[in-house]
Amino acid sequence: MILERVTLDVGPVAHGGHCVARLGEPPGRVVFVRHALPGERVIAEITEEHPGYLRADAVSVLEASPDRVAPPCPFARPDACGGCDLQHVAPAAQLEWKAAVVREQLARLAGLPDFPVVVEPLPGGPLGWRTRVRYTVDAAGRPGLLKHRSHEVVPIDRCRIAHPAIQELPVTARTWPSASTVDTVAPAEGPAAVGPDGDFDGPVAERAVGREWTLPADAFWQVHPAAADTLAGAVLDMLEPRHGESAWDLYGGAGLFAAALAAKLGPDAPITLVESAPPAVVAARTNLADLAGPRVVSSTVEAALRRRRVEGPVDLVVLDPPRTGAGAAVTKAVMAAGPRAVAYVACDPAAFARDVRTFRDGGWRLATLRAFDLFPMTHHVECVGLLLP
Repeated sequence: MILERVTLDVGPVAHGGHCVARLGEPPGRVVFVRHALPGERVIAEITEEHPGYLRADAVSVLEASPDRVAPPCPFARPDACGGCDLQHVAPAAQLEWKAAVVREQLARLAGLPDFPVVVEPLPGGPLGWRTRVRYTVDAAGRPGLLKHRSHEVVPIDRCRIAHPAIQELPVTARTWPSASTVDTVAPAEGPAAVGPDGDFDGPVAERAVGREWTLPADAFWQVHPAAADTLAGAVLDMLEPRHGESAWDLYGGAGLFAAALAAKLGPDAPITLVESAPPAVVAARTNLADLAGPRVVSSTVEAALRRRRVEGPVDLVVLDPPRTGAGAAVTKAVMAAGPRAVAYVACDPAAFARDVRTFRDGGWRLATLRAFDLFPMTHHVECVGLLLP
């Protein structure tokens, strides 16, 4: 298939790892273009056409931004792996890229123009950080990573953002004829492990908030080695827990924030953790068993609140929802419970901004925001916001 090529003057960054350009006479048709930078002039290949916009890949740079660098990975190009959106962007400029996206989402969706946003880097640099990688296996049994917005598998030699222990695993040097995926994990303790189709030999050991964690390899855990402690520290700094207060840990996973709160509130403090994923529920009950206060509820957050399996009054709430956000029903129920403070941990700035809007409509305010580069070389950014009534 021959794809149309066009010359574009690239505009500002947008959520999703691309920049906005215009095609044709002003105002022009919107083009979301990847592998570009603001201010550049590029030749782009149209990859998708929709009624209101186009998608494109920059395939040649006519006028480069000073923030453009050579990608450290040979597979970080439009016709290859789609995992890293920003390998062509200098590390410092990646932080500003993500800060601009968060600011734009807060302005457009939360009604908070000019809210100050700084994205903080984590230790370790932009490569070799990812402790969990899933390879997809193609029809010939070769493992690889997927092209952008595609099911096409790109065979690779190694993933440059993967943890060194994962890069050393014998995954890409062989075929996997009986597997559809190959999962890998490099835990804090012990050797890296391989799980064809997610079938691992046993649990893995992690370390965070001064505790040792044992959990199933398929249970959710942050993929950056410094992420768990970074996020827990930000949540505690914002909430300022007081001994004896009560707390909810909603979308609580394996219990990271519940454990961090218990260290401040006291081991007997009433903390209710709500989680729906069975591996995470098992992990939470196992790893919090030494604490008398936390109670683990196996349920979706929406159902737990609706069926009064978690009830107010409550002093502190941690919200750590999936990429879709908490949503209006959960957000309103949290406000109705009357906590003195809510820490919202967000992996998607658009969903976060929509939920902040709901809080604001309910009379609350976003008091503080910190953003972290938990996923270098990609467009993803993690935010922790403090919401107060």
